[in-house]
Amino acid sequence: MTTDKALGAVEHRSFDLGEVKVAELAVSDGEMTFSGYGAVFGNADSQDDVIIKGAFTATILEAKKTGVWPAMLSQHGGYGTQLTPIGVWTEMREDNVGLYVEGKFANTERGREAYELLKMKPRPAISGLSIGYRAKEWTMRSTPIEPRRTLKAVDLVEVSLVTFPSNGKARVTNVKSEFNPREIEDALREAGLSRADSVKAVSVFKNALRDEAEQDTTPRDEDETAKKSEAELSRLAARIKALIAG
Repeated sequence: MTTDKALGAVEHRSFDLGEVKVAELAVSDGEMTFSGYGAVFGNADSQDDVIIKGAFTATILEAKKTGVWPAMLSQHGGYGTQLTPIGVWTEMREDNVGLYVEGKFANTERGREAYELLKMKPRPAISGLSIGYRAKEWTMRSTPIEPRRTLKAVDLVEVSLVTFPSNGKARVTNVKSEFNPREIEDALREAGLSRADSVKAVSVFKNALRDEAEQDTTPRDEDETAKKSEAELSRLAARIKALIAG
């Protein structure tokens, strides 16, 4: 096993966002939020490196203790204004899948741009997440079938939205929309509600969503989700219509 007490240069590891699901007209109190996986455990990247569970434990503990979190950048802050963060990470934790993250975009030109790119249909214009880290503890392969390097502990510096990912496992699973009454009213009318019912629905919509069960963060196939979107919206319209009638 190798350790690096001095810590070397920042390395990058990329992941595919895949499908971006806009939650069922989800309300996020006007904030541009999203969630997904910044890294997936046990999956070799283009460098033939594998990250294992526990690698981010120290970073997460330190962030929550000190309030100094890994940055949210675009394209790893490659040049100029891209060194300025586009938002903040509000939650990071390890589960059996990988590094689960929740983030909030800044209400700036670049933050709003990133949010709109994530929401685009039929597919998001941004297709990847990539982590910037310094390796702290790892083992090198002992046989040809093993990964080149197994990372056991890393110092996570930043998590970026990137255009070209190199690993297809990690995904953004949920993008919450701003609470825009006019957009919601129009969507409900397109799904079959009358104008009067749509207006009434908006007035009860926010409270109804707060009673929703826990969000589904399971990564899904993009094409399958797109095919179901119209049916999901219709079911939501029926549900809100029932709420109004009640």
